[in-house]
Amino acid sequence: MPESPGVSVEVLTTPGCHLCAEALRVTGEVCAEFGITYQEINIEHDDALRAQFAEEIPVLRINGKVRDFWKIDPVRLRRLLAEAGPKG
Repeated sequence: MPESPGVSVEVLTTPGCHLCAEALRVTGEVCAEFGITYQEINIEHDDALRAQFAEEIPVLRINGKVRDFWKIDPVRLRRLLAEAGPKG
């Protein structure tokens, strides 16, 4: 699949979170299919992010918009990344 430049993928996490580990695994696999790198953001030391997302971790953001939380569905993530990529 072609690379999707300009697509920003972030996974907000906290240490020791088993759901976060699974979300990172799924996100890594799916992003690799699209040639996209993702960024893990630990909210532990960010008061604003912790206040906003503490009850929803892990959180998936694509291009700055929250697209999923708790469990990342690989089928949904593929669709979201395809939609976020350049329009033909």
